[in-house]
Amino acid sequence: MSTTQQFKAGEARGRGVENANQMMESVKDKAQTARDKTCDAARSTHDSTQQGTEKATGFLQQTGEQVMNMAQGAVDSVKNTLGVGDNNINNNNQCKK
Repeated sequence: MSTTQQFKAGEARGRGVENANQMMESVKDKAQTARDKTCDAARSTHDSTQQGTEKATGFLQQTGEQVMNMAQGAVDSVKNTLGVGDNNINNNNQCKK
């Protein structure tokens, strides 16, 4: 092999190595970008889930309070119907005076 051929072969090999290195860097950059996007999506999903849980907890607490108030109203109504409610006791005390 002549010196010129050896030079050209070395030059071609150098270009091939450089191209391979550039491709590897490009692949690494794309992989990092994909990882970053995946992390961002996971964070966003976690945040959305957390907000949904907080909203659901508030809704359930409010619903529970409403049910308790309705039940207390029903108890008061039954007591008043039977004559043992707070309103009847006050009315009875006023009548006796």
